Amino acid sequence: QVQLVESGGGLVQAGGSLRLSCEASGRTFGSYVSWFRQAPGKEREIVAAISWGGASRNYANSVKGRFTISRDNAKNTVYLQMTSLKPEDTAVYYCTIADYWGQGTQVTVSS
Repeated sequence: QVQLVESGGGLVQAGGSLRLSCEASGRTFGSYVSWFRQAPGKEREIVAAISWGGASRNYANSVKGRFTISRDNAKNTVYLQMTSLKPEDTAVYYCTIADYWGQGTQVTVSS
């Protein structure tokens, strides 16, 4: 079993920054962690992913150069640093490990 709790979402103006956190508990050793997002009326899309050691990191084209995924395994926490935010980044952001999902955190970017 894995439990995931996201935090750090909020309302920010375009051009601003936010840092999302995903705290994991349970059987997370060796896990590859991903961040997804879902905007109203749109399909869920992957935003970024990171391997256990952090050597492998992948990003959606829409966020490359603006978002950075990182992890602190000692704290069982994965972060998503988001900069230069745009209104189209508005969505509920979820972290995932395998088939486990958190409850999501809302990010709203105003223009």
